[in-house]
Amino acid sequence: MLAQMPSKSKRILLLTTSYLPLIGGSELAIKEVTDRITDYEFDLITARVSAGLLEEEKMGRVHVFRVGNRFNLFNFLLPKSFLSLPIFFKARSLIKNGRSYDAVHVFQASQAAGAAWLLKWFYPRLPVILTLQEGKDLSRQSWLLRFFRYLIIRHADQATVISNYLGRYLASVRKNLPIKLIPNGVDWENFSREFSYGETSQLCDQLGILPGDKVIISSSRLTYKNGIDNLIRAFRVLCQQSLVSPNGGPTTPYRLLLIGDGELRGYLTELAKQLGVRDRIIFTGTVNNSELVKYLKISQVFVRPSRSEGLGISFLEAMAAGIPIVGPAVGGIPDFLKDDETGLICKPLDPDDIARKIALVLEGEVMRKKIIKNARELVKKDYNWEQIAPEYQKLYAQF
Repeated sequence: MLAQMPSKSKRILLLTTSYLPLIGGSELAIKEVTDRITDYEFDLITARVSAGLLEEEKMGRVHVFRVGNRFNLFNFLLPKSFLSLPIFFKARSLIKNGRSYDAVHVFQASQAAGAAWLLKWFYPRLPVILTLQEGKDLSRQSWLLRFFRYLIIRHADQATVISNYLGRYLASVRKNLPIKLIPNGVDWENFSREFSYGETSQLCDQLGILPGDKVIISSSRLTYKNGIDNLIRAFRVLCQQSLVSPNGGPTTPYRLLLIGDGELRGYLTELAKQLGVRDRIIFTGTVNNSELVKYLKISQVFVRPSRSEGLGISFLEAMAAGIPIVGPAVGGIPDFLKDDETGLICKPLDPDDIARKIALVLEGEVMRKKIIKNARELVKKDYNWEQIAPEYQKLYAQF
C-alpha cells in the first residue's frame, strides 16, 4: 500500500534505470542531493533487478518503487530495452492515484528516460528535467542509441550536465535547450577525515600490504571504458623497472589495489597472471563508500586511465582524501585535472606513459605536496555536495 503523503507538499518524481543498493555515479548523486534538500518529497521509480529487492521502500528521504519480475527473471521476461514501459506505467499509476509532482527528474538519457518521454505525451504540462551523467563516448554509440537519446533530449524542458564535455554534447544535439552545469560532488566530511595509525595498519595487515610498500589504487567498475587493463600493463612496467635498485639490492615493491567489481574481473585477473604481476595485485571487490576513504589513505597515488568519462567522481574522492591522481584528458576529467597542478595527465592507451606518470608522483615530493594542496582546495570549493545540492533546489523552484 502506498504511503500517504501531505497533499500540499512539493514533490519531485525521480526516474533512474538503477538505484541503491547498486552503486554508481548517478545512484550516489541522487542520494547525496535528496539527503540535503528538505523542501521537497521524492518518489523514485527504478528497475527491480533482483528478487531480494523490495518492490517499495523508504530509503532516506526517497520513496523507492521498483518495477520488474518478483521471481528474479526480470532480464529474461522483460529485457532491459523495454524497461521504459513498466517505469511509465508505474509513474502513471502513481499520478492517477493522487500523487502530484512539480517536475519529473530523470537521471541519464537511458531506459528510464524513455518513460519520461512517454509521460510527456500524456502530461505535456509536467516539466521534465534531464540530467546527463553518461560516461561513455556518446558520439561513437550506435545510431539507434543516438536516435533514442535524441528523442529524449527533444522532449526535455530543462537539462543539467555534470561536466563541460557533456554540456557541449547536449548543445550540439539541441541548441535551444536550457542547460545548467551542476557537477557531481564528494561527501567532504567523509573523504577528508583522518584515521589513526592503528586503523590504517589493521587494514594493511588485512590486505597483506607491508610497511614500505608503494600502493597504487584505482576504484571503479571493472569495465572496458575504465581502462583497468592498461593500468595493469603499466603496473607491469613499473615492476620490471624496480627489480633492482641502483645499489644492487631489491627496491621497495609496488602493490596495485583495485577496488570494485564488474564483468571484466575474470579477464583482468587472467591478464595479471599472464603478465606475471598477479601476486602484487589486490582485487578487493566492492567496498562500501563510507569505507573507501580508508583504502585511499593507505595508498600513495590514484590512477585510472579511462577511455571515456562523464566526469570521474572517483578521482575527486581521491583528491579530497589527499591522494594525488593520474588520469587522462578525456570527457569531463579536464574540468578538474590540470596537469602538474591538481594531478598528472597520462595517455590512456600507453602503459609506458602511465607508468612514467605514476613514478613521477611517487618520486617527486615537492610536486606531490603541491598537487595534494591544490586538489583538496579545488574539491572543497567546487565539488562539495554541501555547495552542489542547493543548486538542484534552485532548479526545482523554477517549476
